[in-house]
Amino acid sequence: MAKAVVPDLYPDLHIALRAMARHFAQGFHQRTRSLVSFLDLRMDLLIGGWIMLILLAGLAKVSTAAGASGSAGEALRLLLPYLLIALAPIAGYRVAAGSFPRGMMTAQPGIRLARYGKWRVLDVVAARDNPAFGPIGYMASLLVGILLNVPTRTLEYLAAVPAIGNTAPEWAQVYFTAMTADIIILNFFYMVCFVMALRSVPLFPRMLLFAWLFDILMQLVIAHRLAAAPGLPPEVVEPMVTLLRGNMQKVLISALVWLPYLILSERVNVTYRQRTGAKPGA
Repeated sequence: MAKAVVPDLYPDLHIALRAMARHFAQGFHQRTRSLVSFLDLRMDLLIGGWIMLILLAGLAKVSTAAGASGSAGEALRLLLPYLLIALAPIAGYRVAAGSFPRGMMTAQPGIRLARYGKWRVLDVVAARDNPAFGPIGYMASLLVGILLNVPTRTLEYLAAVPAIGNTAPEWAQVYFTAMTADIIILNFFYMVCFVMALRSVPLFPRMLLFAWLFDILMQLVIAHRLAAAPGLPPEVVEPMVTLLRGNMQKVLISALVWLPYLILSERVNVTYRQRTGAKPGA
């Protein structure tokens, strides 16, 4: 009797599993759609808190700055880099949002870089009407990852780089200047990438690739500058190398994980390249 009943359970089990998968996919897409809508319309709520957080952290760092004279003018000078750190991603957001307003239909680049696979070209209207259009689903995970990269890198910077006064050794001033320039420039570019992904701008994949390559280049430049800095203590070298190597590893891991998706995903190709494959998917 058992042998006759068990095979009959398989079709019901497969149907149930498919129904669960569809339910999960629908729920996942709906949640990511809501998240993307919030990020697109409510970023101003996050900006004020971000500025306050970085300025408070900057004040704490300035109060313990190495080689500072303690004067009000010196305190303001030391606080300026943290103000720039706070404003850099906001500037990136404002520049990109102003350049690519919501709903703007941006033309495709004249030269295709992603040529792998067989694709059918869509016009702008057909691409936007396609169910795979828009930065939702797994694409929303990449979008959130880009956004979270800004506070993550900034917190790592605040933990690893002390404020440096005018009387600090030259190697310390080189270290502070290089690492501060790194966080300001890259926070700006990553926020531009975030907005371009959010607004479905065709140049987004190229901009993200540029940010990744520039990030790696910056770590190499910083390492070169620090190696040439006079008087660099041996005990400081290892933590610096660990920080720079960690930054590069995170970029390489991100590229390794997301590049195949950016090249092969139906959603990415519909949203940013206005083309679709034979088998649509998310």
